[in-house]
Formats: sequence, structure tokens, C-alpha cells
Amino acid sequence: MVNPPDLTPAAQKLSDVVRGVDDTQLDLPTPCEGRSVSQLLAHVHGLTASFRASADKELGPLTDTNPDQDGWPEPVAAWREEIPARSERLAGAWHDPEAWSGMTRAGGFDAPAEVMGVVALSEITLHGWDLARATGQDFEPDEDTVRVLADYVEGFDPSGTPGMFGPAVDVGWATDFERVLARTGRDPRWQAPATG
Repeated sequence: MVNPPDLTPAAQKLSDVVRGVDDTQLDLPTPCEGRSVSQLLAHVHGLTASFRASADKELGPLTDTNPDQDGWPEPVAAWREEIPARSERLAGAWHDPEAWSGMTRAGGFDAPAEVMGVVALSEITLHGWDLARATGQDFEPDEDTVRVLADYVEGFDPSGTPGMFGPAVDVGWATDFERVLARTGRDPRWQAPATG
């Protein structure tokens, strides 16, 4: 890839959101249907390690399996520290030009590294938004990340991709990032159900 994207801003944004999650919010629902904040944190904990290994071509247990293959686990006790640390390592690994060459693997799937890097960017950005929306935090990705993701999701089947993305949501007028969210099956207007 000639000008690979920098994953650092998205990784930092995800880290900020994770640090902003309160322990009282762990059981709240998220835009990922059927998945709580706690379960989504566990998923993010796993995928940040997997995509770091993918960048380093460290093929093995971290890249060969789906982080959720055994169901939706609970996050490790130190998730508030570990996820930001893993996110930083992920972004650093994809900063190496060699990470974007050849083939690599994540979640048991092989793909060109230049594709996998964009998938990694989409995962940390979209799940950052999921967590932020579920816990009442602001989330506005940087323009370069939005541009890369807009190009990436343009080729998605509007009917959805089983196991990855739901059917596209019709949002009418929207910002560029809201259109990205909608194309991945997320409703940009999603709100956590009222409690109490």
C-alpha cells in the first residue's frame, strides 16, 4: 500500500473511550445486538491482540481463532489498562511499512495485509463508537480515518455480511462517519434504552 493509514488516532480514541467506561455501565446494552458493554470490552481486548499479531505476521493462536469462538467472555480484570496498552501496540505494529505487505491472518481468515490493516482500523473505530454510544461518551474520529473507512465500506453488500455486519441502515442525510456506521448495519441515532 502506497500511503497506508495511521491507526494511532483511532487507537487513542478507543483508549480514551475505554478509560471512560464506569464499572456501573458494564451490563448496559450496546449497538452490537445482544452484547453488553462488558462483553464488547472482552471482544476488543481479544481483537487488539489479534490484529497486532496480524501486523507482525506472528501467525499462531492469536491470529488463527475468532476472539469470540467460545462465546462472549467477560473482560479481564485489568481491562481499563490492558486494552489501551494493546491498542497502542496495535497502532505501532501497523506503523511499520512491512506490516502492509504480503499476506497475513486474523480471526482465522487470510487476506492481503493491506486489506487486513484497514479491517483493523475499522474494528477499533467502530467498536470505539459502539462503546462510546453505550456509555454516553462523545466519539468523533479523525478525518483521515473516516475517509479510509468510507472507501472500505463502499464495497459492502447493503444486505449485510453474515457474522460481520448487519444490513445497511437507511439514514438519509448524514455525516460521512454516520454513513460509514449505517453501511456497517449500525444506526447512528442508536441510544441506550432508558433505565429506572
